[in-house]
Amino acid sequence: MHCYGDLVNCLSCGIILIGLGHLVHHKRMQSSYGRHMVFSPPARTVPARLAWFLQEIPAFSIPLLLMFTSQNPSIVGKYLLLRSFCILYLQRTFVYSLLTRGQPFPLGVMMAGGFFCSLNGFLQGHYLLHCAQFDDEWLADYRYKTGLVTFYVGMAINIHSDYILRNLRKPGEVIYKIPKGGLFEYDSGANYLGEIVGWFGFALATWSLPALSFAMLSTSFIGPRAYYHHRFYREKFKDYPKSRKALIPFIF
Repeated sequence: MHCYGDLVNCLSCGIILIGLGHLVHHKRMQSSYGRHMVFSPPARTVPARLAWFLQEIPAFSIPLLLMFTSQNPSIVGKYLLLRSFCILYLQRTFVYSLLTRGQPFPLGVMMAGGFFCSLNGFLQGHYLLHCAQFDDEWLADYRYKTGLVTFYVGMAINIHSDYILRNLRKPGEVIYKIPKGGLFEYDSGANYLGEIVGWFGFALATWSLPALSFAMLSTSFIGPRAYYHHRFYREKFKDYPKSRKALIPFIF
């Protein structure tokens, strides 16, 4: 398969524009799921576990399929990066989705998430396998090493934070509680912070526009969501720690 560089660049720029548009209009475009669910009849919903699974699986399966069908010579750096990407979505598809206890998803939100996961899976997979020009020296480059470590640190923060949130409630409980432990001691959106850190780490390691575009899109969508979570906690719990920030410890 040839590198469709122009298509990759156009899609990446489109993703950046969508993210910036959402960031500007997030007060009117906040995704309706979880605690921010807004029903507008007739509202069609999908059970949370099934919704997360169907939404995330394209980002795992598409690059995996591209790897299996690629006839390019195996360049260690490319495949290590793409396998790292697949490991993240393996966890989100088969672990997070099966363990989540969230509320049912609006069908439209699930379909939009599935579309972006499909697009992201194609962009990262196609770019790394057919467009990226990595040589053996890239494995020793500080951007590659620092970015890959940052990616796994962000992934670890995200998984640990999800574990804390998941275990706040007993089975069957629907009440909200104050999360404690880990980076939740410093900010209300520790899970979102981990995801953002991971994506920017991946962008640094690949030094690519597709990865940067999705890091920016993720930040544009879940950054404001962390702010609304923070506001929700402060309004609901009078004893909510005043030192906690919304997303970035000690700053914001």
